[in-house]
Amino acid sequence: MDKRYTYVNGEIVLESEAKLLVTDLAVQRGYGIFDFLKLVNGKPIFIEDYFNRFYNSAKEMNLNIGLDRSQLHQAIQSLLAKNNMPNSSLKIILTGGYSEDGYQIAEPNLVIVQAPFKYDYSSFERGLTLLSHNYQRQLATVKTIDYLQAIRLQPQLKQKQIDDLLYHHNGEVRECPRANIFIVKGNEILTPKTNILRGITRSKILITKIEGYTIKEQDFELADIANADEAFITSSTKNILPVLSLDGKSIGDGTPGKITATLSQSFLKMIQDY
Repeated sequence: MDKRYTYVNGEIVLESEAKLLVTDLAVQRGYGIFDFLKLVNGKPIFIEDYFNRFYNSAKEMNLNIGLDRSQLHQAIQSLLAKNNMPNSSLKIILTGGYSEDGYQIAEPNLVIVQAPFKYDYSSFERGLTLLSHNYQRQLATVKTIDYLQAIRLQPQLKQKQIDDLLYHHNGEVRECPRANIFIVKGNEILTPKTNILRGITRSKILITKIEGYTIKEQDFELADIANADEAFITSSTKNILPVLSLDGKSIGDGTPGKITATLSQSFLKMIQDY
């Protein structure tokens, strides 16, 4: 296997040799943020949007990135040149730093990880099955490293042969652990607006034009999904995927919908044009 490199606090080192101390607040308390984007033909897609969210997350968590946007761009370009992986993913991680008492924020550690990534086009026809779960993420607008609830429930999903969770708060739909959700009902395409992480792919769908339909942010209930014509999720890794069932009940006719397919093709072209 080819050697893979990682960026750690200004240095590019072999991934196998990249290290952080156990006193880091990310280890001690799970305190840190990250962002994730993909590269297509060597170009980081929508990178400025991801930077916007990353810098906002750092501000909300009182973490100093230590690099301005130009310097972060340079750090990423140095890593890309070293790894030479044109189709891949980038994960930018900022931790709470090496805390003397395991509680106070210290000087953050900045880590950038690159890994191979290839989009699975066949996943669209397979679609997704979801299981609802009553849970509201802390600091919903911040992309933290806290995925405790989603990871804890993975054995349950596997046992039930369900693809992913759908978080709701007492019936009001929020999001999936790593994706936003949309529904199509009549001539409206809706996505929740309250206490969610505003995904980058989600933001691109909100500005997409589709004749005869209005796309907007509007909260809705689990019952609205059951009565929807179509449902789909959006994420950096999955782009747009149809949701075929929720809690064992089919959505629409249980197959990928026409509007979901149209939006998927539109988004793939947006990536290509970028």
